[in-house]
Amino acid sequence: MQHLHEYLQHLSFERGLSPLTCKSYTRDLTQLDKLANKLPLAEIKTTHVRRFIATLHSQGLSSKSIARSLSAWRGFYDYLIQHQGYTHNPVLGLRAPKADKKLPQALSVDQAVKFVEISEDDQLAQRDHAMFELFYSSGLRLSELVNLEINDLDFSDGTVTVTGKGNKTRIVPLGNQAAKAIQIWLSQRVQLPISSQNPQALFITQQGKKISTRAVQYRFKTWAIKQGINTDMHPHLLRHSFATHVLQSSGDLRAVQEMLGHANISTTQVYTHLDFQHLAKIYDAAHPRAKKK
Repeated sequence: MQHLHEYLQHLSFERGLSPLTCKSYTRDLTQLDKLANKLPLAEIKTTHVRRFIATLHSQGLSSKSIARSLSAWRGFYDYLIQHQGYTHNPVLGLRAPKADKKLPQALSVDQAVKFVEISEDDQLAQRDHAMFELFYSSGLRLSELVNLEINDLDFSDGTVTVTGKGNKTRIVPLGNQAAKAIQIWLSQRVQLPISSQNPQALFITQQGKKISTRAVQYRFKTWAIKQGINTDMHPHLLRHSFATHVLQSSGDLRAVQEMLGHANISTTQVYTHLDFQHLAKIYDAAHPRAKKK
């Protein structure tokens, strides 16, 4: 596709987007090229893009995926207008088909505590215990956790400095249980060989390399079975659980937004629905006029 390489360079070096995000843009723009079927970019009109949306929808692509594609296409055309002399953006004003909102799943408090409380004391178990406690303590994304370095931790202040989406940093609380588990892990970490590639990586493998996202996901599945958690465990589930439990206890949506690193509070507001479900259950169980005769 014409100008794609220059655009990816622009995203990477001028906007500072991560390699993973650039890879997603490449996939979405390659998809546009395929849908256009040799029609030049400058000749694509809004009517064409509407047809592309209908094609993707008929192929079973989710509304969220189509919206992401449209965003990538729209940004690409904005770039072409600014840097390549294009005169119109055919994606402006177009939206993906609406889909039913799915509430994020969350563990109960008892389930979350049961999962993170690992009692085994070998090196990998202590590393995993520290990772899981930190996930639940601070509501981190998976990519944020694997990229943490030792100097991102401040035990005296009880905080963690996290680099999130768009290379934005935020400071989140480090709970007491997480801090204890991490300190135990650090005493084990020094006994492992340390890779020169990421010498300060907080969580490493037995070979001394920075742990991968895939490895963390695998450890979640393994420990869910060991801990008797009968649900599809994945890192984002602890993040959802963190947000839900903090909101239920505090009712402070803005604080949860800040801790999660959401740019827009509307992203965080989905947890208010979970909180309402929790309150509705209490109401149904306790209110005399709510009980069925």
